Amino acid sequence: MPDSPRHNLPADPNRFVGRERDLHDLRGLFAETRVVTLCGVGGIGKTRLALQVAAGLTAAHPDGVWLVELAGLRRPELVDQEIARVLGVREESGRPLLDTVAGRLRDQRCLLLLDNCEHLVDRCAEVVEALVAACPPVRVLATSREPLRIASELIWRVPPLDLPDKVTADAESVQLFLDRAAAAGTRLGPESLPDVVRLCRALDGLPLALELAAARTRLLSPGQIADRIDDRFSLLTTGGRTAPARQRTLLAAVEWSYDLLADKEQVLLSRLSVFAGDFDLDLAERVCAGPPIAAGEIVDLLGGLVDKSLVLCDESRYRLLETIRCFAVGRLRQAGEQEALRQRHLDVLCELQERYFLAEMVEPRVPWPRRLEALTATRTLLPDQRAALDWAAASGDVGLGLRLCRASTGLYPIGGNLAEIVGWLERLLALDVSSLTEDEIAYTKACLAYGLETRDELGRALEMAREALAGLAPGSLFPRCVVHSLMVVLLLRMGRADDALRHAEQGLAIAERAGDTWNQAAGLAGLSAVALTRGRLREAQRHGEEALVRAREHGHRWIMARTAGQLGAVAEARGDLVTAKAQYEMAEPWLREVGGDLDLARCLARIGRVAAMLHEFAAARERLAASFALGRETGQRQGVARCLVGLSVLAEYEGDLEGAVLTAAAAAALRESIGQHSATIRIEELLGRARTKLGEGRTAALWSRGRAMSPDDAARHVLEGRRAPARVPVPARSVRPSLLTAREHEIAGLLTRGLSNRAIAEELVISPATVARHIANIMEKLGYTSRAQIAVWASEHHQAPPRASA
Repeated sequence: MPDSPRHNLPADPNRFVGRERDLHDLRGLFAETRVVTLCGVGGIGKTRLALQVAAGLTAAHPDGVWLVELAGLRRPELVDQEIARVLGVREESGRPLLDTVAGRLRDQRCLLLLDNCEHLVDRCAEVVEALVAACPPVRVLATSREPLRIASELIWRVPPLDLPDKVTADAESVQLFLDRAAAAGTRLGPESLPDVVRLCRALDGLPLALELAAARTRLLSPGQIADRIDDRFSLLTTGGRTAPARQRTLLAAVEWSYDLLADKEQVLLSRLSVFAGDFDLDLAERVCAGPPIAAGEIVDLLGGLVDKSLVLCDESRYRLLETIRCFAVGRLRQAGEQEALRQRHLDVLCELQERYFLAEMVEPRVPWPRRLEALTATRTLLPDQRAALDWAAASGDVGLGLRLCRASTGLYPIGGNLAEIVGWLERLLALDVSSLTEDEIAYTKACLAYGLETRDELGRALEMAREALAGLAPGSLFPRCVVHSLMVVLLLRMGRADDALRHAEQGLAIAERAGDTWNQAAGLAGLSAVALTRGRLREAQRHGEEALVRAREHGHRWIMARTAGQLGAVAEARGDLVTAKAQYEMAEPWLREVGGDLDLARCLARIGRVAAMLHEFAAARERLAASFALGRETGQRQGVARCLVGLSVLAEYEGDLEGAVLTAAAAAALRESIGQHSATIRIEELLGRARTKLGEGRTAALWSRGRAMSPDDAARHVLEGRRAPARVPVPARSVRPSLLTAREHEIAGLLTRGLSNRAIAEELVISPATVARHIANIMEKLGYTSRAQIAVWASEHHQAPPRASA
């Protein structure tokens, strides 16, 4: 059974009328044309036409047809981020986001639909040109009031709908008017046809103008509408007459529809223009209420605007067409309300995000459905959050802007883009912050440190975290706990387990006093990670189990998944693969529920690797394939490399030694391309077994071939291989004597006693920093990530620890 087409195209609320020839011709263009731009005045029907064209091209683009709506963006750099968000691509450390997007799309047969490019046309042109050059199979369909003006572009001028030559219902413009009038509840008979024809000619066949007029047929006849439209034309000022005829007609139609609104409807329409994306009734009431409109009136007023086709409604979400929104912005400005409404919009967004943050993470005993509702709600606010932060920066309201950033930082790590928050924080901190308290600045630095760690800027993140701890007020318990947990992560990544232990203990103590189960779970997970790094497996197990208990008490699926994953890592270090797999599998549905793609990809790779070692080959293949797809779709090369390593393990355990070498080589090449140069013990031992069984020449040829393979091809070799699975036991690991130096053997043996860096330094009469460097070298050579794994290896290979000196 074929897969369903992949796309994010919205359902069309109304029947698409006319333009059959345009649809056929446009779809045919994409067989040879890479970029097509639909150009025309606002209201000509560019978006509707583009959506219909795209819907008919889903079968020809098996990797997806993706709509990227740009109307709500106000800054050029957000174009890259919005495309990445739609595709599910996450920013990678040290790599431009557009490069990551291009990497995701390089071999993908997909169509990007960029809607409303005109206000960001220069950046759109740069992005499209770069993607087309880097991604040969990709096609782009854009809508804009002006062309992109790039070499590969085909410009399609969208014409008005056909006009009637005589009194007939055959013309497209007449068909559209009759269809929309019927949708408004008006069935027009043959006697109305002459007036409908007159009206369609007066409106030049502009779809938006026709739809606005048709919405009025419940109150006025087509003749009455045509008479009033003619009156409106005669009232156009000199400024209007200098515009192209169709623009004058559209302006007249919109002005006429606006003038027919009741006073309060006019006020509400102009105020709704403050929203950057779609919105719900609650948000409209919070932002748009105020004299002369009471909050309780908005539901009926909004319904009236929907009935008149000035506001679109999709279930409980509302939005304005960009043409209407631009018109309404002008009316809001004329009314002198723009600054007040944008400030109120910022105030409300800040209040909502803070409320969601408290409900999702901080408040105790909140049922999980309510926490999930808060998480889901905050994701719908991204376009409006961007608009609100733009206003905060433009108006100099640094305090409120940073409040919004701080609340969002707590929500974004779970399925969001922390890199974008870093950009906003840096932009706002560059303004005048003299009005902020020391605690507010410190809290902001904590958020900045959190984002910088995700971008692998460890030194700067550590500096910001230290400054945050120094400046936070004694009563700021939640952020203080979070910073301590962040310090644990940073210091462990930097090989400083002793310092990490101190922060884990301090953070846990604060969380215990505050009754904060989220940070209790995080603190205990940190203690478990420190113990695991130091080789103290029983201690790591005990802390991990306590962490999961506290996480369950809190109820948030993300912290529950994190603690379960920590227990899985401890079980792996003990060699208990069955328990490790069970813990990872426990985390999987929780991560799916919160939509944490990056964490889910890592979890699936772990399950697949462990399942392979347990000879559960079908489960391993399923999980590794899913993880690879997530890594590929989110543009995370580190995740793709992790999966290739897991696939190498699967191939060897299934008896496909050649496939194991190929995928290991592809993983090594990919890691080198992102700056990770490491020859792991797993690869060394794999190559040793391959040389013994396949011969030196064959192994070298496979390694060379694998390094030249694309990650997709390497993965397919294992995932789609037709070899009959064979349970071939993998020999126990044996380290080549030359792999570790004598001093590294010595330190590995001391780790079996659970000694700290300082204790090892005293034993060997060297500095703790030297010990840390040796341990980092051992991890790189053996392909490990924790001290516990080195200790287990040393025990298995009888690395006897030297006796302590008397």
